Amino acid sequence: MRPTWLEPVVDGLARVQPHDLTSFVPPPGFKGREGAVLFLFGEGERGPDVLLTERAHHMRSHPGQVSFPGGSLDPEDAGPEAAALREANEETGLDPTGVEILGNLPRLWLPPSNFAVTPVLGWWRDESPVWVVDPGEVESVHRAPIAELLDPAHRITVTHPSGYRSPGFLIGDSKDLILWGFTAGVISKLFDFIGWTKPWDRSNLRELPGHMLGAYEARPSVRLDANLEES
Repeated sequence: MRPTWLEPVVDGLARVQPHDLTSFVPPPGFKGREGAVLFLFGEGERGPDVLLTERAHHMRSHPGQVSFPGGSLDPEDAGPEAAALREANEETGLDPTGVEILGNLPRLWLPPSNFAVTPVLGWWRDESPVWVVDPGEVESVHRAPIAELLDPAHRITVTHPSGYRSPGFLIGDSKDLILWGFTAGVISKLFDFIGWTKPWDRSNLRELPGHMLGAYEARPSVRLDANLEES
């Protein structure tokens, strides 16, 4: 049985439109790559939470990025839901049979990489252990309490050397991990839409640490998260 605190999410999922999240949607006749991420709500030892992963620090693209489990759709995937669950299993060991799919948010388009991503929302009905399955891809796995994500003390505006700014969150036991970009944008916009967001200081700026920058100067796709930039 779903907990009552999840009701605003389910209600919001039925009402949310693409413009509530972003001004970038896949164009008519879209022929680019398709991907999916799992936006999984659970109820852990510290209350309602969201499952997140930290990308390995040595990766060439987006090192140290905190994100939802997910990736590209494979030919054998039946759809975004299957892809999101498969990727979550491959990255964190999550047992897909314990997840109830609530529905999908609108597909979000990342123009620089021509990538259309479907956030799949799920309820972790029957929890299973999660861990770093492949250290070559994932640095750490986190269950971020929603109360901490909503705490104004943990809200920041992240600045990138390119000039891009993103709503961000400080997560982890020591609040030393920065959640920003695409994933932070999806969380921030959904929480705004369902009325969970608390007033926070948007002038609290935080630069990305060096290990998260990677080779951004040679990769214009670093701005792929700009579709969720706050207006």
